[in-house]
Amino acid sequence: MARFERTFAITARTTVLDVGGSELIWQFAKVRPKLTFLNLLPAVDRNQRGAALVAGDGRMLPFEDNAFDIVFSNSTIEHVGTFSDQQQFASEIARVGKRYWVQTPDRRFPFEMHVMLPFVHYLPPKWQRAIVTRFTGWEMLVPHTQDIRRDYLKHFLHELRLLDAKELQALFPSAQIGRERFLGLPKSLIAFKV
Repeated sequence: MARFERTFAITARTTVLDVGGSELIWQFAKVRPKLTFLNLLPAVDRNQRGAALVAGDGRMLPFEDNAFDIVFSNSTIEHVGTFSDQQQFASEIARVGKRYWVQTPDRRFPFEMHVMLPFVHYLPPKWQRAIVTRFTGWEMLVPHTQDIRRDYLKHFLHELRLLDAKELQALFPSAQIGRERFLGLPKSLIAFKV
């Protein structure tokens, strides 16, 4: 959040659309902008205070062109589906925001953060299924029911689409691509337009 705030000089008057986000990350911000959260209906958190809440799909944002000073999205674009879905998502973010900040895990990072296992995302789907249906680091750390586990692993195996820097640049051709590093390796990528 500090890097985001330095990049955009956020103030309390800055209008920010957070696509797919929640209050949690904004607790780390030094300045609270005017926030609007957009999530799919099941993910809309009605307990959030001090922000507008909108149920919607990031691939079809219900806002006018340049409606927000900044569109912010943290670890969401990899969840929207196919590359075509990701193109729609990226196009909508660029349309609705005068500027934007889109962060996503780097596919080249050797540790897959969604299931919290090393190298599993490099394996063929059949091998991924054999591993994650038996064990993940995620299920050891996150309380869940069997239904939640089943749905989470189904999403990982069939819907999650991680990106590398080249693909992220293709989705956001007018953006700069930044990197968040861990132990010298790029853990996450950021497409941002100032």
